[in-house]
Amino acid sequence: MRKDSLIKLIACVFAIIGIFIAFIKPLAFSIRQGLDLQGGTHVVLEAEDTDIAKVNDDAMNRVITIMEKRVNALGLTEPIIQREGERRVIIELPGVKDPDAAIQTIGKTAMLEFKDEEGNTVLTGTDLKDAQAATNQQNGQNVVNLEFTEEGAKKFADLTTKNVGRTIAILLDGEVLTAPNVREPILGGKAEISGQKTLEEAQNLAVVLRSGALPVKVNIIETRTVGPSLGQDSKDKSEFAFAVGIGAVLIFMLLFYRLSGFIADVALMAYTIMLLALLYLLDATLTLPGVAGIILSIGMAVDANVLIFEHFKEEYQIQGKTLRLAMDSGFKRAFTTIFDSNVTTIIAAGVLFFLGTGTIRGFAITLGLGTILSMFTAITLSQYLLKLMIKARISENPGSYGATGFMLWKKEDLKHE
Repeated sequence: MRKDSLIKLIACVFAIIGIFIAFIKPLAFSIRQGLDLQGGTHVVLEAEDTDIAKVNDDAMNRVITIMEKRVNALGLTEPIIQREGERRVIIELPGVKDPDAAIQTIGKTAMLEFKDEEGNTVLTGTDLKDAQAATNQQNGQNVVNLEFTEEGAKKFADLTTKNVGRTIAILLDGEVLTAPNVREPILGGKAEISGQKTLEEAQNLAVVLRSGALPVKVNIIETRTVGPSLGQDSKDKSEFAFAVGIGAVLIFMLLFYRLSGFIADVALMAYTIMLLALLYLLDATLTLPGVAGIILSIGMAVDANVLIFEHFKEEYQIQGKTLRLAMDSGFKRAFTTIFDSNVTTIIAAGVLFFLGTGTIRGFAITLGLGTILSMFTAITLSQYLLKLMIKARISENPGSYGATGFMLWKKEDLKHE
């Protein structure tokens, strides 16, 4: 029994420490990072009233929906798009390589018009069904191929039929993109916009046209680029804070609870690996508030172990139980307190997640998941490893398990309870 327990204990401890050392860095660096860690572009848009359209809640909701379509079509990783106040929209683009092009794409009103030589608007973007970038095989030009709706195709056929030998101007936000000459009626419901210098420019234009026109005029009032150096500085500081936090916790547990503290440290390593692996599997994006949530959940994990070990110490010193019985009672007595405190934290994290936005939700996710895992490791893994350690009789001295030593309350007070 003693030998089997010792073998199991050594195998579990070495396995956890080995996995921690081998996977802590790969997991940490494989998790996607937010704007504050890897750099990118921060844009603030503000809607403006015009004679054509006024700003209201419905218009702002449509602006956000269209912005989401445009940004997602650009293939950016975990962008943040959120409303601020009555008229503003904040857009964060982590890791964006060409901020000017991205800003130009997301900021366009996308008012597409087809006008005849008299300046009459015959078709608009509402008549558009699809827009795709391509390269014209005959002349090698970068173009955007347009496909109209059924109603739009009728309007376009009528427009080209009436304007054979004349020009039709295609305008975007009041600027002429191209003004081709109509050689013959176009009845297929398709058109082509040429004049794009690069294929990427044509693709961005296609994205804007596909996502639709903004319902109100928007202006870019702030653009802030978070450079790689600032993002790297934030990352370095967060890594340092994470290392200091874990290091301080490990040392504290060893000094105050000795072998029991060592078991808690091993469980903490398992908790950290499981949390990072879960964030990776969920394809989460890690931000500085997310790192704060992880560090805070580490504190919750230590708090659970401290409660268990203090009850363990109390059961041994006051009630005079054996180490094994004292440990069992310590876990049972601490469970209710641990469960209640962790559930309230999880509820708070849930409220932040469902009512918060952006980085607040990232903080809520890491805090909530971390709290659940910390409770799991403290109640199950720590208890299992401590039972193995006591059965293995690594030490006969109760002080080696943290069962003796200073207590914050008097023994006489506890005996009278």
